This record gives sequence, C-alpha cells and structure tokens, in this order.
Amino acid sequence: MSTTTASIDIPVPADRVWQLIGGFGSLPDWLPYIPASTLTEGGRVRSLTNEEGGVIVERLEAFDNQARRYSYSILRAPFPVIGYRSTLTVHDKPGGHSRVEWSGTFTPAGTGEEEAIALFHGIYTEGLAALKKTLGA
Repeated sequence: MSTTTASIDIPVPADRVWQLIGGFGSLPDWLPYIPASTLTEGGRVRSLTNEEGGVIVERLEAFDNQARRYSYSILRAPFPVIGYRSTLTVHDKPGGHSRVEWSGTFTPAGTGEEEAIALFHGIYTEGLAALKKTLGA
C-alpha cells in the first residue's frame, strides 16, 4: 500500500475553509479541474466530471463535521490504482489561520509506486493551491 499527503497553510479561519470544502459535492466550488459534481445515494456518492469530460465516481466513507474531516474511496476512475481511500481535513492554527491536509492510500495497479504517488501528490498539491487562491489568501 502506498501513501502520500499534501498540506497547505491558509490565513483564513478553519470554519470558513470548512464551509467551502466540507460539502461532499463542493469540489467545483474550489477545484478548477472539476467543473461538475453530481450527488446520488443520499449525498454519499459523487460523480465528478473533469475538464476533459472524464468521470470519477467516489463514495463518502466517513464524515465528521466537528473535526472538519471526511474520507472517501474511489469506485471508478481512470487512475492506475486500486483500494484508494483519501481524507481531507481542515485544522485550526493560531491567529485565525488554518492548515488543510489531503492524504491518500492506494495500491498501484499497472504503474510503478513512484508514478502513482507522484500522480496523487500532484493532484493534492495543485488542488490545495487552487483552494488557497479561491479563498483569496
């Protein structure tokens, strides 16, 4: 099993960040390369459409509003991994700031471990940079 984590400090209160990213269907609100998200199964499954029209289907596995954290798994995606599970968390930092952490575990399938880790680390890093930009921070 492989893992990667990216984090970013944002000079915005954690509650405000969570208000933007805490909804399971909210990716299009802050992630430019995901322009559409459709929720099904009572909001527990999201179908994401990327900029190229590709579809990624994910299931919400755990949600903790108080801890500002949710975890999800991939049901269907064009990624060379299996057993994917990811967690997105917003932490309080002193001075009204926050730290957002995006981590994932997975098993590479049809690619090397380094390539799979680089793929998801890049997605997380670029996504968190887009989040910071969306928040005007």
